[in-house]
Amino acid sequence: MVTIDLNADLGESFGAWSMGADEAILPYVSSVNLACGFHAGDPHTLRASIQRALAQGVAIGAHPSYPDLLGFGRRDMALTPEEVFDCVLYQVAAVQGMCSALGGRLHHVKPHGALYNRAARDADCAAAIARAVQCINPGLILYGLAGSCLVAEAEKIGLRAVGEAFADRRYTLEGTLVPRSRPDALIADVDEAVAQARRIVHQQSVIAAQNHVVALRAGTLCLHGDGPHALDFARAIRRALEADGVRIAAPTNGYPANG
Repeated sequence: MVTIDLNADLGESFGAWSMGADEAILPYVSSVNLACGFHAGDPHTLRASIQRALAQGVAIGAHPSYPDLLGFGRRDMALTPEEVFDCVLYQVAAVQGMCSALGGRLHHVKPHGALYNRAARDADCAAAIARAVQCINPGLILYGLAGSCLVAEAEKIGLRAVGEAFADRRYTLEGTLVPRSRPDALIADVDEAVAQARRIVHQQSVIAAQNHVVALRAGTLCLHGDGPHALDFARAIRRALEADGVRIAAPTNGYPANG
């Protein structure tokens, strides 16, 4: 049976400001990536998000970012590898500690935004993230863009890594994500997102610019929780994959069966 993990970036509310339909999306995913406070999230939101994930039986991940609340972690920053290491270590340790205090355990780590994109192409940054995760808990899984430096650097040091693909993002000819600054970066049509999700799972590829087919090896599929169509996408993609006979489950040891 083909297996895929469906993950969502949640817990991104901050103080009196609310983002995303977290509770509504939870039933459709098998893992979540929770903001650690550097791009979004706060202690109250994190605690509540962990408790909701535990009640739903969903695998919990930390979603560390650059220290950029104002820019939601989507602006690049010239941090050194040592600074990246420290930022990731600090954020993941906080989420792991809160998970433990609430009777759960941390399952994985997935960098956020500009840090995620930099780690996809910058081996030194990717290695710093992988070392930080391994230092905290070598049993954690690291999620990274399929075929990226982050996956490669994690595997170099024996850390379990899972390649990630996106149902609601468009891809470049090089297999990277189209930058959000471009108007064609996001997929807004539910049917198009479902078609891309099914192609990723069954054919391990996406259609990029100029109808170019880009191969990718993905064990987890991201469903963003902050978009206007997030709930519709999550519901439709889950139903379509299950109708195809696909098993939805968080990874347990590296790439799932189809990865």
